[in-house]
Amino acid sequence: MTDALHTPCIQSSVPTVASALAAMAAGQLHPAAVLEACLARVAALDGALHAVHHLDAEGARARAAAHPAGALAGIPWGIKDNFDVAGLPCTANSRLRAGRVATADAPLVAAARAAGAVLIGKLATWEYGTGTGAEHFDLPFPPARNPWDRARFTGGSSTGAGVAVATGMALFAIGSDTTGSVRLPAAATGCVGLLLAPGRLPMEGALPNTFSMDRPGPITWTVEDAAIVADALCGTRLRDACGQDARGLRVGVLRDPGPGLPAADAELATALEEGLGVLSGLGARITEVRLPWPTSNCLDAARLIGAAESASIHEAELRDRAAVMGTALRDKLLAGIGVRAVDYLAAQRFRRAFTEALEPLWAEHDVLLGFGPLHLPPRLGVEPESTAFTMETMLTPASLAGLPALVQCNGFSAGGLPLAWQAMVPPGREAAMIGLADAYERATPWRARRPA
Repeated sequence: MTDALHTPCIQSSVPTVASALAAMAAGQLHPAAVLEACLARVAALDGALHAVHHLDAEGARARAAAHPAGALAGIPWGIKDNFDVAGLPCTANSRLRAGRVATADAPLVAAARAAGAVLIGKLATWEYGTGTGAEHFDLPFPPARNPWDRARFTGGSSTGAGVAVATGMALFAIGSDTTGSVRLPAAATGCVGLLLAPGRLPMEGALPNTFSMDRPGPITWTVEDAAIVADALCGTRLRDACGQDARGLRVGVLRDPGPGLPAADAELATALEEGLGVLSGLGARITEVRLPWPTSNCLDAARLIGAAESASIHEAELRDRAAVMGTALRDKLLAGIGVRAVDYLAAQRFRRAFTEALEPLWAEHDVLLGFGPLHLPPRLGVEPESTAFTMETMLTPASLAGLPALVQCNGFSAGGLPLAWQAMVPPGREAAMIGLADAYERATPWRARRPA
């Protein structure tokens, strides 16, 4: 892959959050040097990749020069352009919000600032952080492109976050996820995408997609980095789980998405089996399990809930300014307007029943592990590939039941595209998920491979 649209894979010198923090603590690296390396990558790469909507280089330089203190002191990061950052535009890639500048930081932004992180700017998103999965090339900013193959999709809706982290434009990023919008970009770009239990990270100060399923989450290069960021932002102790022995962890494997969804692409299926072999060799106890209902039922319920709640939030804009919207947002809101109350309530009842029906699985397993997306990253703008990548996943059970979840790279396709799987746990058991994923990551070579 060496033509104009394909990026060769190289061993990378981009630091992780953990290594940068260690080097700065030892006096071997200054925050300004870390920042300038990230800004240099933005300058060199973003003209082709479109990961950054609003760059704040001078603001970042001023913060780095001030010797910030805290758990993330001096770490450059970016945030999806649906979160408010005081003094910066927050357009959410929509003409509906053209010219809007935030007057206050979202609480999550304030928490990152308090931890000493250095914000480089706002990252690419689908319009209003939502859509149908299709890309129509009709928004104010062009779509972000996958750094492993620029002809391919990055995963939505936090489209720029995975690109920024995979290329080292930022050492971590924050996106938001309703039915996959952190985990899909992480999977498509070879990163780690982490969702904590609902409420652990605040969504206030962000443009909402739904009332009941939105969750922020970090995208990082390593599992340890995801734990460090989570610990800094909400006081967890997940980094303590890194470096632990996976021996004895009970892993329930979800191989079959069930009726209504296709089987996973062959290379994803092979990577799952090979990864299970690694975990077995590390001493994890592997058994096969099934969800109480097929994943397609979860997808149907999540789509009803999500579309109806999005339409409720943005009803006035749909009524008064639909012509200004991009096609994907308008199509989703129109679908949501047509959801009957009885169907919305039935979906919410199913959601509660599904969550309760998982309890026997948690009594017997520490972590559930299976596919995330069922397809490789698709060609950008090629339908139905992009929609299938977005919709045909095993991500919605965690969304519907409010489960902590983690997506990580578990290999590469023959064509050099990242592969991924997903782990899930009940709220309060995130340490088991972090420990398992970190043990797998340390036993495999994938973190040494980055897009050039």
